[in-house]
Amino acid sequence: MLSQFRVDELLAAIGERTPAPASGAATALTAALAAALAELAARYAGDDDAAERARTLAAGLVELGDEDAEAYAAFMADRNEQTRAEIVRVPEEIAHRADEVVALALGTIEALSTSVAADARAASELGRAAAAVARGLAALNRAGS
Repeated sequence: MLSQFRVDELLAAIGERTPAPASGAATALTAALAAALAELAARYAGDDDAAERARTLAAGLVELGDEDAEAYAAFMADRNEQTRAEIVRVPEEIAHRADEVVALALGTIEALSTSVAADARAASELGRAAAAVARGLAALNRAGS
């Protein structure tokens, strides 16, 4: 679903007064953008394995953004332990993958020129922010929405 939107449509959808997509989807997409920058950095660093892993992470994070929106809609329709568990699991997975993005990005910095190292640093900062927000969402959802 999220990958079907143009950027302006996605921003409008997130800004709508609807329960989803919201911060979970935005967090997953932020981590996906970080992964794309990590992929770029890895390619310049000549690390094809890290580049491919970053690409895989980016695609998976977009999918998690969709899962987050679906999970939250299901929870709003039927608040039970199963739907609550899902609105905790998805942001926890986003955080885990964002952490991996950070590690990939930081692992490339030494092999990069200054200008591309800035992209790796941006990837790591975006990934850290996404992981922190996702962990906060999981904690909030665990405590009760």
